[in-house]
Amino acid sequence: MLRKPPRTAEKILDNLKRDMRIADIGDGYYCALDPLAKPDQRIVLAVWVLLQFIDFVEPMAHYPAVYPSQLFFLKENMGYEIVVLYEGEKNLLRLLQPQEDLKYVIVLPRISMVAELRLPKAPCLFATVEFQGADEPNVLFYTEEILQDAANQHLY
Repeated sequence: MLRKPPRTAEKILDNLKRDMRIADIGDGYYCALDPLAKPDQRIVLAVWVLLQFIDFVEPMAHYPAVYPSQLFFLKENMGYEIVVLYEGEKNLLRLLQPQEDLKYVIVLPRISMVAELRLPKAPCLFATVEFQGADEPNVLFYTEEILQDAANQHLY
């Protein structure tokens, strides 16, 4: 850290924690300008999904989105909103405002939840973010077509 000896870096981290400028999160740290801020897990999951597209997104082409979406980004002149749902939140999709040139990436805790959803009248891509003890989660994507085939064959 900052090219300092480990002992010095540890003292810096301890001071930042004491001043409530950082907090332990997993094997890393959460850094916030507001000392009382806590990480929003929905945003964290949405960022992991966004990172899968990062090579195709301009550096300044992603923004906070309007609830119930977490993030909005532009990819090849198409708008995408990332919506993170938890168990029992299927009705939140009714709040979405589909528009032309807008697609949704719906992040679910388990892909079988798709069968319970009433989807917006817009193209949707589905994702799961699985933390399995690694530093980085495994982000899996599913298209509507793949899910329809799986439903027909009772695979999920």
